[in-house]
Amino acid sequence: MLQSILEDVRREFRMGNMVTRLVIVNIVGFLTINLVRLVFWLSNAGIVHPIYFQIRKYLTLSSIPWFDLTHPWVLLTSMFLHEGFWHLLWNMLFLFWFGRIVGDLIGNHRVMPIYVLGGLFAGLMFILSAQFLPFGNHGEVYALGASGAVMALVVAAGMIAPDYGLHLILIGEVKLKYVVAVLVLLDLLSLANNSNTGGHFAHLGGAFFGYLFIVALREGVDLSIPVNKVTGSIGALFVPSTKPRRGPRLVYTQDPPTKEIKRKPQDNPQIKLDAILEKIKQKGIESLTEEERTFLEKQSMDS
Repeated sequence: MLQSILEDVRREFRMGNMVTRLVIVNIVGFLTINLVRLVFWLSNAGIVHPIYFQIRKYLTLSSIPWFDLTHPWVLLTSMFLHEGFWHLLWNMLFLFWFGRIVGDLIGNHRVMPIYVLGGLFAGLMFILSAQFLPFGNHGEVYALGASGAVMALVVAAGMIAPDYGLHLILIGEVKLKYVVAVLVLLDLLSLANNSNTGGHFAHLGGAFFGYLFIVALREGVDLSIPVNKVTGSIGALFVPSTKPRRGPRLVYTQDPPTKEIKRKPQDNPQIKLDAILEKIKQKGIESLTEEERTFLEKQSMDS
């Protein structure tokens, strides 16, 4: 049975979209850290051994900048780590709902960069706030979880399609812009409760990055490009080269005949995609024709 489950997970990771992959990585992180905790609990007569907390420390973000500078990987590992089930569940639900909207409308290839960059921005906001606010004066504080990264996707989705309709239980259909506004407002109001203050600052940091990403994209600056280049280069290290061997080289005594193909601007997929995204921005996603929706879905799948 376990082997069958593992095969299903591998297949979903390999064949699924980026939202599915991020969810799987977060669930694996949750299971791993909790299994480690269980082992140390069982080995210490029902009390979690202090070694476990040392292990967790080196995977989570610290309010002390020097620790983060000397352990830079925590900026990344902390955004994929959850100890509590409900913390994981709500983050993954929000990731699934809003990440799918982002992937469908501006491309699957932009989901992971928004998540990672939003998580990094959230982490930096957490560290910065700890240096100037009282919660940072009570000793070292740690942060973990995907909330900041997910908030970047939440706000990005709201910026792309503010009038997109979400069906909420007991409420009915609500426009996406109101859902996003309420989530951001709740984090803002929670700052004064002196409960998880650093976490709420991190959420707002992630939300602000989601806003910046879409503003930059509208100005022609795609912040996902450098992230995808880095991850592509890393992935290439683990994939065998498939370049064909060079065969005999052909030398032309004169230029081979070519046929010039003129394309109309409206035939250019990128121009058509930009026009559809602008239409969504101005009139909402419900204004799209069936042909435009089909084209948008095809572009998202090809991305």
